[in-house]
Amino acid sequence: MCPATQSFDGVAVNVWRVKLGAFVGATVLTVTGNFWLALLAAAIVIAALGVLLQVTTLRPLIGRDPLTTILATFGISLVLQKYALWQWGPSVRRISEPVPGDFTLFHLQYPWYRIATAVLAGLILGGLWLFLKYGKYGIWIRATTQDRVMAQAMGIPVPLVYTAVFAIGSAMAAASGVLFGPFAGVTQTMGFDFTLRAFIVVVVGGMGNLGGSILASIFVSLLEAYAALVVSPAQAVIASFVVLVLTMLFRPTGLFVPTPK
Repeated sequence: MCPATQSFDGVAVNVWRVKLGAFVGATVLTVTGNFWLALLAAAIVIAALGVLLQVTTLRPLIGRDPLTTILATFGISLVLQKYALWQWGPSVRRISEPVPGDFTLFHLQYPWYRIATAVLAGLILGGLWLFLKYGKYGIWIRATTQDRVMAQAMGIPVPLVYTAVFAIGSAMAAASGVLFGPFAGVTQTMGFDFTLRAFIVVVVGGMGNLGGSILASIFVSLLEAYAALVVSPAQAVIASFVVLVLTMLFRPTGLFVPTPK
């Protein structure tokens, strides 16, 4: 399966995980009034839902034609989007910032919550990298990604690994939806704004390369920021698509993947 196909598959799934996670978090926050409890509850609930969907729907599709998997995940995404619309309605739900106040830097005001979100996101990514690099089950995940048949022959429970990865991804997507909620509110279109950027980041960084994806996200963000100094912000997005096209033409494995010797 090519990187672009795998990336589209993962990004399509992440849209509903982010959205449902944000709605679950907003609901728990309304009941408990505790933002961090809502964050934890959303991650657990969506992780459990991800496990259920993976076992009942996606596990039978392992090893089949990539197009079948894409259609299945995209169909699940549409069903869950309509469920969210039916359950929570079309109105915007506001989530208050758990870290109030702001600070001044170069005569500009920045909320402390943005700093807290950046730090928390860095800790989550750092913990995930350590888990994949040094943890026993992280090694299982990397082995399954590189060669599923050989990993299974070595005794690694490949179906269980797929389920665990889906649960981890669901929990992280749900947490990101709750963390992003205070910035723009929780809406039915939540997740679509940065879906395309996530696709670009994964392809440019290299499929399965966590460090490359982090570097690609920084690179794409800086590229759009500097392009916005020359043209309008709407036109600056074109620079990201140019990088995406050039990467798929000349470096389909990703810009930040080491060249095999």
